[in-house]
Amino acid sequence: MDRTDATNYYEHLIENYLTENAAPRAEITDNNLLIDITCLALNLLPPLYFHHEVNMALFLSDEELELMQAKVCLAVESAIEKVINNPR
Repeated sequence: MDRTDATNYYEHLIENYLTENAAPRAEITDNNLLIDITCLALNLLPPLYFHHEVNMALFLSDEELELMQAKVCLAVESAIEKVINNPR
């Protein structure tokens, strides 16, 4: 079994929100900081793994996806705050 075929759906949502919204707004460009933020945000969310992304499209309703995106927003913003307030 190749476990790399299993992906946490929240990784996609976090990456999209972080790169398209949060990071540019907070002027975060350092890749290490982006990875730290991603890890912290993932730790605030429940795991939701899939094998084929098409399964997620069939599995989630629009309302569930909107709720997940709202949770991602909160998790990423919290992670950004932690990273900014606790520099290495």
